[in-house]
Amino acid sequence: MSKSKHCEAVRVVVRCRPFSKREGIPECENILEIDEKLGQITVRNPKAPPDEPMKVFTFDSVYGWDSKQSDIYDDAVRPLVDSVLQGFNGTIFAYGQTGTGKTYTMQGISNDPEKRGVIPNSFKHIFTQISRTQNQKYLVRSSYLEIYQEEIRDLLCKDNNKKLELKENPDFGVYVKDLSSVVTKNATEIEHVMNMGNQSRSVGFTNMNERSSRSHAIFVITVECSEAGPDGEDHIRVGKLNMVDLAGSERQSKTGAKGKRLKEAAKINLSLSALGNVISALVDGKSTHIPYRDSKLTRLLQDSLGGNAKTVMLATVGPSHKNFDESLATLRYASRAKNIKNKPRINEDPKDALLREFQEEIARLKAQLEERGMLAKERRRRRNSKRLSKSMAGMEDEILKERNAEVWKALEEESEVKNYMKKGDDISKNLTCQEGSEKLKHVSEYRKSVEDMQWDQDALEKIIEKYKAMESKLLVGGKTIIDHTNEQQKMLEMKRQEIAEQIRREREIQQQMMLQDEETLEMKETFSSLQQEVELKTKKLKKLYTKLQIVKGEINDFIEEHIITRQELEQTQHELTRELKYKYLLIENFIPPEEKNKIMNRLQFDSEEDQWRLQPVIPSESAPTQVKRRPLSAVGYKRPISQYAQMAVATATVDPARYQAENIMLLELDMSPPTLFTLNLNGTHLERAFSPRLLRDLPVRERTSVSSRVRKSQSW
Repeated sequence: MSKSKHCEAVRVVVRCRPFSKREGIPECENILEIDEKLGQITVRNPKAPPDEPMKVFTFDSVYGWDSKQSDIYDDAVRPLVDSVLQGFNGTIFAYGQTGTGKTYTMQGISNDPEKRGVIPNSFKHIFTQISRTQNQKYLVRSSYLEIYQEEIRDLLCKDNNKKLELKENPDFGVYVKDLSSVVTKNATEIEHVMNMGNQSRSVGFTNMNERSSRSHAIFVITVECSEAGPDGEDHIRVGKLNMVDLAGSERQSKTGAKGKRLKEAAKINLSLSALGNVISALVDGKSTHIPYRDSKLTRLLQDSLGGNAKTVMLATVGPSHKNFDESLATLRYASRAKNIKNKPRINEDPKDALLREFQEEIARLKAQLEERGMLAKERRRRRNSKRLSKSMAGMEDEILKERNAEVWKALEEESEVKNYMKKGDDISKNLTCQEGSEKLKHVSEYRKSVEDMQWDQDALEKIIEKYKAMESKLLVGGKTIIDHTNEQQKMLEMKRQEIAEQIRREREIQQQMMLQDEETLEMKETFSSLQQEVELKTKKLKKLYTKLQIVKGEINDFIEEHIITRQELEQTQHELTRELKYKYLLIENFIPPEEKNKIMNRLQFDSEEDQWRLQPVIPSESAPTQVKRRPLSAVGYKRPISQYAQMAVATATVDPARYQAENIMLLELDMSPPTLFTLNLNGTHLERAFSPRLLRDLPVRERTSVSSRVRKSQSW
């Protein structure tokens, strides 16, 4: 199959929700006018004067509040899902203000067939198309993730708080590392997977929505198809369908978000702002850099916006005049997205195809089964040969017995019958012993063969079960529904697609006719008098003046929007700066400088994640060893001190004086008073007591103690 090389624009569909219960009061006004035939939506500014022209936007399709889920799916989504089954990448994402029906459009109400959203309808569509095909094998797997406060979480994993990383590969593009994938065989199983993920989604209450999505959710369906090509070999096509339910943009003044909800809203608005910047950069031909890395959402949607994918954007708006600014911003973003050009192509024989691995595993199991079958045949042949040899041995034994009987009869006639009888008794005993040993040998061989057969049977059953389990995951077309019913439903869908395509062409033709009518009127203008020419020129001038006013209004709106965006960014920057100063204050006053230096040395910038990361304290074996400068042994100390001593002093688990340098303020001196004594001696006795001869005759201990006491008394 040839690959598509042409560019394809992003298809934009706008849907307007009905008034909610809170808006269904006389104070609310409808500011939207919808023309489904022309694909136009008109917005009226409630604060503008009546003579100000209204803003008109034209899209591929526009649906009002009375539209059905099936109409939107058949018009916008069904062709995209068919392309995914052919091997293209497809993306559907809902964009709009919070509370405008994005989640309802994407998921709907699963219990009501008429209110089922895009995601459940795509499940049914995919497996129905698979069941109608022939000579093709399919493998369908699904994943579910959310982006909550710029953190990627796996909704199908038991540990939902585990953060996943974004990686980029030249062969696979941008992908999520360690994202779980579930192989499904029918629509019921994949709906169960979606329901499991929905239970783990982050939702919360706001003033505009009771169950407001606080994260961006992405449901991914990967369809792998194996089909024999003209060369006789199997070729694999892989199509990936990304269905994105974006969190809505919101303003704190309307939602009343506080605390945790306010932080969530800030992260949501930042990621949506990054998405808007990517759309603007793609539309602007002068931009040399597309800021995909500003947000994890834009990195995941990198292929969907200007890459290898077919993309459908579902923009949702509200009719109330209270949401004029948000609805106008949504329509402007959607109008810009129309001009994005993608380059979709069929993904043939990719390296990461799981279907090829399944086929190789099935072929290996088949080879094992065939090998087991050959071994079983060989064992049966050996058992048959053993039985034949045993039967031949039995016939030989019977012949020998007959000959022995004749010999015994001949020996009875002789005179030495008794001696021979005695010897015969011994011989018979020996024969019976030999027969018993042979029987035991045969029994043991039979038992061993039975055990081998049982083991082979168990191994064979395990291989058969594994083979059936692997083969059951592959869906083979043309085996589940009656061919006649398949043909009828196929014809109905073809007619439905033809009708939708015809309506789409009529809409495009009408839009082109409106433009051509204006051009032809200008070309065919003929004037019979100057008065008529003046009147026509005046009408034309008024029309151009109206267009000029619309353009000026657009410019003013862009300026106001830019001012509001700048103010929001300044406020965000102010909050981040205040938080940074607070953390600096904590670091400078409560964290020791050596600990701060340790943390700074462990910091490393991750270019893929575009953020700083802390290296592990204990380096891994794979990490490169770096030769660092030898640390100083004593900084600010009188003598060298080891790191162990520093830690011991800091923790104060032992006597600090043991590891510290000498400090007189920390030394415990002997502050006891001196020992005083009186000597009542006259001069003669003093001379005799301290004479050199007497001191020389005293023991060493007494001599030192006396002299020390004398010195101590003199010092005091």
